[in-house]
This record gives sequence, structure tokens and C-alpha cells, in this order.
Amino acid sequence: MAEVAAAPKSLEKRREQAPLPVPRPDRRFYANTSAFGRFGIRWFDPQIMPQEHSHGHIELNWLTAGGMDYVYDGQPVSVPPERLIMFWAGIPHQTIALDRGQQGDSRQCNVYLPLDSFLHMQTLGRLTETMMGGGVIALTPDAIDEHTLRRWYQDYRSGNAERTDILKSEINNMLRRAALIGWDELLPPWIESVTPTTKAATPVRYVVAMVRHIIENLSDPLTAEDVAKVVGLHPNYALNLFTEVMRVSVRKFVVRMRLIRARSLLFEGNISIANVAYQSGFTSLSQFYEHFRSAYGMTPREMRQNLHG
Repeated sequence: MAEVAAAPKSLEKRREQAPLPVPRPDRRFYANTSAFGRFGIRWFDPQIMPQEHSHGHIELNWLTAGGMDYVYDGQPVSVPPERLIMFWAGIPHQTIALDRGQQGDSRQCNVYLPLDSFLHMQTLGRLTETMMGGGVIALTPDAIDEHTLRRWYQDYRSGNAERTDILKSEINNMLRRAALIGWDELLPPWIESVTPTTKAATPVRYVVAMVRHIIENLSDPLTAEDVAKVVGLHPNYALNLFTEVMRVSVRKFVVRMRLIRARSLLFEGNISIANVAYQSGFTSLSQFYEHFRSAYGMTPREMRQNLHG
């Protein structure tokens, strides 16, 4: 009987080199039911958004010309052209005004960096703190240019796993450099940072799991101890890890996320304020009012009235 030539190694090599499915240009990246989105890059004509939205990414925006105005967690932010703008998209945001430039041909590039991928990036320090605290920043003018963004998009669309890996490494290196040299602040962080008690490296994967649990279970009762149990660590150790990575305590982070959800529900208009509080996870109406006024400088009713004129 003739020998059959063995080919496992060549087959394995071909499998490794086979390109990934090419992502669709119009692929949807938004899923507000999930704490973490998926990676993606888009080039498109900038548009005014009919309503605010949120999704599980650190978002990076670039305009080739003109400018646009955002509302980010109720605060106005003006975005200049040819600067890479960065913010946590888990906080509701909306484009409300747009300048397409002198030629009317402005284009926009969005990079969607999954929140868990961002949290796993090492040595970002104050940049992580600023993002998770609700800041909006513009990276320095020399951080990146349009040519690089277009190359990134081609890498992303190539379907080649190695090109995609290089692309993600370049994004990481850009952010590491930004963490060292600084940025321009368009909107300051909302949460005051907490100085970490140690400079030792922390297992970020535990913090990522805790963040996911918080965001996806906001309407349920959540204590710091409940959150710590998710990762199977001693509560004190888990809570210290969270504070060291996020630069804010679990309790303050939970309150912040609930306020963000409450503000979104208020804009829907048909839900009673008591139900807004309940659906956001607040068990006490008086506590809800206290936190809301402290955060936004007005009552929930006043915010709703301002919205509807």
C-alpha cells in the first residue's frame, strides 16, 4: 500500500496564515447592554446625533476639518479638527453641532477601543484615571496624523491577524507616550482621584471583572463586598485592587454609574422620578436626590424641565 504523505504541519501553517474575516465598514460597535464593546475603526461623514448614547469603549475621534460640539454627561465640549479626542464612551454623549469646514468635506475617524482592553494596558497611570473619571482630552498635535489613522484603518480592514496585532500595539504605544508627555484637557474628570497605597503591579483582570459586574448589574443591590465576591478574593484585598487601578473606591464608582444611568432615563421623559431612581439602583429616594444634586447642581426634576425648555 502506498504511503500517504503526512501534511499536518503544512496544514497548520496554512491555518495560521489564513486571514480573518474582513470586518464590514458599517459594522455596529454599540451595545449599551454590555460593559465592554468590540474593537473597531470607522471613517465616515460626521453627523449630528439625534440622541445621546453610550457603549463599552474608550472612544478616539478625529476630524479632518471644521469642528463639532458634544454634550458629554450634560456638559458642553468643543472638538477641534486634526486632534485626536479621547473619552470613555460608557458615559452618555451626543454630537449636537457640526462645522464641516470651509470646503464642506470634513471626514471623521472613530477608533473604538474596548474598555477591558484599555484597562489591561500597562503604565497609563493618570490617563486611566482621567478616562474613568469622566474626563475628555485632546492628545498633543504630534501624537498622530491623518495618514497614520488611514493606515490603521487599512490594517483593521485587511483581515490579517498580524497586521491587526501591530495596529493594536501602535495604539498602546501612542497612549503610553501620551501618559508620559501629557494632553490638553477639554473637560476635567468628574471623580476626584484617590492616591494608591502601593506602586506594585496589580492584577487588572480582577478589576475588569468587577467593572463588568458593576455596569451590568446596576439596577440590583450592590455592596462593595458583593462586587469583591465576583473575583473570589478577600474583600479587603479586592477592594484595594479596585481603588489602585481605578483611582476611585468601588462605592463611589457604583454611585457614579448609577447617576449616569439615572440621567439617561430622565431624558426618556415618560418615567417617573421615583422609577428613575429605582431603575438606576438607588433604594432610597432621598439618597438619590442628595447624590444627584451633588453631582449635577440641580434636582432630577429641574434637569428634566431644562431639557424640555
